[in-house]
Amino acid sequence: MNSHSQNMTNWSERVDLAAAFRWTARLNMHEAVANHFSLAINDDGTKFLMNPNQMHFSRIKASDMIVVDANDPDTLTGPDAPDPTAWGLHGGIHRNVPHARCAMHVHSIFATVLASLKDSRLPPIDQNCCTFFNRYVIDDGYGGLAFEDEGERCAALFSDPRKRVMIMGNHGVLVIGETVAETFNRMYYFERACETYIRAMQTGMPLRVLPDDIAEKTAQELEAYPEQDARHLAELKAILDEEGARYAH
Repeated sequence: MNSHSQNMTNWSERVDLAAAFRWTARLNMHEAVANHFSLAINDDGTKFLMNPNQMHFSRIKASDMIVVDANDPDTLTGPDAPDPTAWGLHGGIHRNVPHARCAMHVHSIFATVLASLKDSRLPPIDQNCCTFFNRYVIDDGYGGLAFEDEGERCAALFSDPRKRVMIMGNHGVLVIGETVAETFNRMYYFERACETYIRAMQTGMPLRVLPDDIAEKTAQELEAYPEQDARHLAELKAILDEEGARYAH
């Protein structure tokens, strides 16, 4: 097991991750005891924090995070071994995508519905959808569970640094960012955007799609909007603290 002192390193990052796990479960964006979030803790990103294998998001605490070395295959042995698919997907991302300091992968319902459509594009029909205009990549080459080869293949799709959401065809969504707050905020709004789009399509009525120039202008304005991601996570932690949740233990 990790020593207590090792579990005290990168404490604020651990607390942020734990809050993100707890809130993801509260939003019903979790998947039983599957799915993973990771956060790089060294300069080249090859060492990262991640949730332990098959622990429910709603119970995860800061001290529960394991440290994974993407360059050490022995990581897959021992009592703190990560899920092999988490090693494959997140290891591939952290080895190959330097701007992906944080990575969050979920099978949230509306993002997964979008990923299940033959045309998985997200048209700019509202402000949230505009956030992601020209800022996602669609993976249409699903090859089974995300073991190492699949993780390397997915990482190669993040070659454009502007594109920080991967719509994983037939699978789910993978969101990357610089911090836990940025990545969680992006994941939250992507799911909201997907829900708006799916529900709009369910009406059977024509969609009011914004022109490309307005969608791009709106995306840039939202990217420049100050501190929303940090304030979002800070408020969620404040709510958890008021409730006496033990995520920061």
